[in-house]
Amino acid sequence: MILKVKVALAGIGNVASAIVQGVFKYKDLSDDEWAPGIMHVRFGPYHISDIEFVAAFDVDSRKVGKDLSEAIFSEPNVLEKFAEVPKLGVEVMKGPVLDGVAPHMREFRYGEGFKVDDSPSVNVTDVLKESGADVLVNLIPVGSYEASRAYARASLESGVGFVNGIPEFIVSDPNWGELFRSRGIPAAGDDFKSQVGATILHRTLARLFVDRGLKITNTYQLNIGGNMDFLNMIEESRLTSKRISKTEAVTSLVPYQIGARVGPSDYVPFLGDRKVMYLYMEAEQFGGFKIYLDVKLSVMDSPNAAGVALDVIRAVKLAKDRGIGGPLVGVSSYFFKHPPKQFPDYVAKDLVEAFIRGENV
Repeated sequence: MILKVKVALAGIGNVASAIVQGVFKYKDLSDDEWAPGIMHVRFGPYHISDIEFVAAFDVDSRKVGKDLSEAIFSEPNVLEKFAEVPKLGVEVMKGPVLDGVAPHMREFRYGEGFKVDDSPSVNVTDVLKESGADVLVNLIPVGSYEASRAYARASLESGVGFVNGIPEFIVSDPNWGELFRSRGIPAAGDDFKSQVGATILHRTLARLFVDRGLKITNTYQLNIGGNMDFLNMIEESRLTSKRISKTEAVTSLVPYQIGARVGPSDYVPFLGDRKVMYLYMEAEQFGGFKIYLDVKLSVMDSPNAAGVALDVIRAVKLAKDRGIGGPLVGVSSYFFKHPPKQFPDYVAKDLVEAFIRGENV
């Protein structure tokens, strides 16, 4: 029997580009082969090569109407090409705009920002049904409250599993969680936690300090980057949920109140898809003396999330196969910053492995 995980992507930006390229870069890996950035060559019965793209949505005129294989390399995307992608026969369709494009992102200049296509939006529910999609991945810009929920509703109406890669609190919202559960539709989210990014590093260090008996007093995490995600986030009004997501991902591991400021700081165009993080931690050690930690991390932003996405996509399909509906608790805790329930990462990892074996959700 040929196994397939049929995927629809909402938001054909740099992360979508990394996901699509990643499938073709790693499609020929053997099950026991180790490759950088791949946590599971085979997730349950599904190999990376079993992922098939069947639908795509965006609002930018430079992508709408193009084949997905071409759209992922269209402006304003800046991620470098790292894999050959054949023509996929998947046309990028105009999705709902709603609040998905911030006013400052419409001020198009020097190839930056978005050129909103003037064609009518398609009915996402109908497209999902017609495409036979198993999973819809939400990758639209941060701050898209209404647009994200429009895609979530389309998942519910079409019976398609939902992956929420951005910091809109949907899967972690008990009301939305119950909607997915009552309809027998699996969901994972919210806000991808990159493989080795700012959040996972910050969490690891915070946990280390707590476990070793230090009392954290203050911490900050500042992020800069040059992709459209960072340009979008220079407007503070788009960042409310992002700051909550990133802050709680860290403070949830500390059993007392601390001073914390976490989140994007600025847009630096020449960085492209590279993200640079500056982390500071201040704590009290034995004898009441202070310890100070300063860390700089530089990563390619979108591939860092795509490696996680490949596992989550297959996890949601596996849950669908098993008739599991509602939020996937362990999967969400390990792979997302703002899950329905936070676990230490080492516990969440064990929950994912148990889920693969069919022992929990």
